[in-house]
Amino acid sequence: MPRPVRTEDFALYKAFSEPRFSPDGKKIAFSLRQANLDENVYNSDVYLAASNGKGLTKFTAGGRDSDPVWSRDSGSLAFISKRDFGKEERGSSLYTIRASGGEAKMLYKSKEGVERPEWSADSESVYFLSWAGQEEKDDVRVIRRWRFWFNGIGFTYYKRKHLFVVPAAWGEAKQVTRGEIDVVDYALSHDGRRIAYLASTDDDRPYLVDVFVLQVGTSKVRRLSRNRVSFHSVAWSPDDSELAVMGSDLPAGFSSNNHVWVTSVSAPRLKRIEDTDRNKANTLNSDVRASAHGPERILWEGDWIYYVEQDGPSALLYRTAPGGTTELVVGGERSVEGYDVFRKKVVFVSMDATHPEELFVKEKKRETALTRVNSSAQAELEIITPKPLPFRASDGQEIDGWVMLPKGKRASVPAILYVHGGPKTCFGNSFFHEFQAFVAAGYAVLFFNPRGSDGYSEEFADIRGRYGTRDYQDLMEGLDHALDAYPQLDPKRVAIAGGSYGGYMANWAVGHTDRFRAAVADRSIANWVSMWGTTDIGPYFTSDQIGGDPWDGAERLDHDSPLRYAKEVKTPLMLVQSMEDYRCWMGEALQFFTALKLMGKEAELVLFPGENHDLSRIGKPKHRVVRLNHYIRWFDAHMKP
Repeated sequence: MPRPVRTEDFALYKAFSEPRFSPDGKKIAFSLRQANLDENVYNSDVYLAASNGKGLTKFTAGGRDSDPVWSRDSGSLAFISKRDFGKEERGSSLYTIRASGGEAKMLYKSKEGVERPEWSADSESVYFLSWAGQEEKDDVRVIRRWRFWFNGIGFTYYKRKHLFVVPAAWGEAKQVTRGEIDVVDYALSHDGRRIAYLASTDDDRPYLVDVFVLQVGTSKVRRLSRNRVSFHSVAWSPDDSELAVMGSDLPAGFSSNNHVWVTSVSAPRLKRIEDTDRNKANTLNSDVRASAHGPERILWEGDWIYYVEQDGPSALLYRTAPGGTTELVVGGERSVEGYDVFRKKVVFVSMDATHPEELFVKEKKRETALTRVNSSAQAELEIITPKPLPFRASDGQEIDGWVMLPKGKRASVPAILYVHGGPKTCFGNSFFHEFQAFVAAGYAVLFFNPRGSDGYSEEFADIRGRYGTRDYQDLMEGLDHALDAYPQLDPKRVAIAGGSYGGYMANWAVGHTDRFRAAVADRSIANWVSMWGTTDIGPYFTSDQIGGDPWDGAERLDHDSPLRYAKEVKTPLMLVQSMEDYRCWMGEALQFFTALKLMGKEAELVLFPGENHDLSRIGKPKHRVVRLNHYIRWFDAHMKP
């Protein structure tokens, strides 16, 4: 008999890394990650699956190994490991191991961490991304450039992210890229002679990322673009004559959709090859992934370029031919969380609103599940299925929404209106443990994709200079629609909650209405002036989204800041904040809390040391449980008899 979900039950689920076919197509490598509440860490090991579906093997037992990639000859695997670091230490190491088994060998160790390993064409070296730079020798910080810290990383003013290479047999790692740049992604040509990489070169506009090609073994670098586009992923054509890149030229600022571009390497000229007005990314909210966010990977296999596209409430796998033809590869009401392609066979990780991640393979039209690693947790828990709750807004726009109701017939049900972050993310066909925990505690959960959300047109997402207007109106109209559609929902016992942009909206709402019985603002924004000057993305994000800076837009920043409306707040508000969140820094919660307390309002401040903006998704397991327990405690105190 299934039991109700508890706050700690996210620890029952296993999450996948990006799957990788072996070059011969016979096996698939991936890692599985699971929270360990007893030790307050995440355990992870490398697994191998037969691509024909006949076998699954746990390949490493280090307990902290992840992200395996195959050598080009299928004889070895490289992977990232934290086995050389303490539970509280940052950093990771690069290891290799023979595909036939045996002892793993460490090639490189860095307290700054290792990312994106890839084998050279001759299988004799491994490339990877890491940080280069000399930290201060004592605890005094001498900072001379902006972007001095970054969420989840810490202080970055003294270091740059570069590409490195290390021999697989034995030897020292060498830095491949140089200069005052930060490398975002890279791809090795099939013949091994060139490396394409994407790098940010402008500290004032770090979101602008250009394309470069480096001749291996030399210092010859060719720049293929010039500060006009924000790129995220790059791939070589099969004959190494062209590059595919995914990104945007930002026609709607940070509300813009990513697209697929192709350029010749010999005669660079970027050309967009598809015209679908949807974002090439997975921005669905979920808290049962191995990483904080969904995948952003482009892959060129044969005649096709593959990518994940946010298609309304689903994130699906598509492919486009350079000539312009586009096809759906993996469809359905689901979220594609990672994929790889071998000839005409596709392996992918997928979840949906009631099922966490599993691994699948698709060949022609036949789809086969390769794993059922989360089936036992599914059988143990009473999982609630979200019910669609779309409505037509007052201006005629269709808005997607959902409701999750507690089990059993109840005459009066308290509800939580939950707002997603971004604002250019979305809710939909992905698993969200947090909502399951709220429903099990006796609350209905209402969630919508208001204006500003991803998955729809650029026009739909573009709320620049209009925060707290049409987006807020969509949410209030959605709440009214839910109360009409479900009479058992108690209109006098409704709370609002959300994180990041959702935290901003919770702060905004309590300053503009008293219809909510309680509110929770998580990693929120209270003051756009302080957001502009203290956070890792503040200057350019605030200027783009709100429309100005403290000199050429002071009135707009003030008008759109929840802090301005603190005197109007009547709703009890709990502010949840990570103390190392450099995206929505601690000062945002502190100043709003201080204002409310000095005005005699009911407010609480819950601070989490050692956590950043991603606490709810990949924070320390025990802190994640405590966070959800505080939410439910606050709701219970204000919405239950």
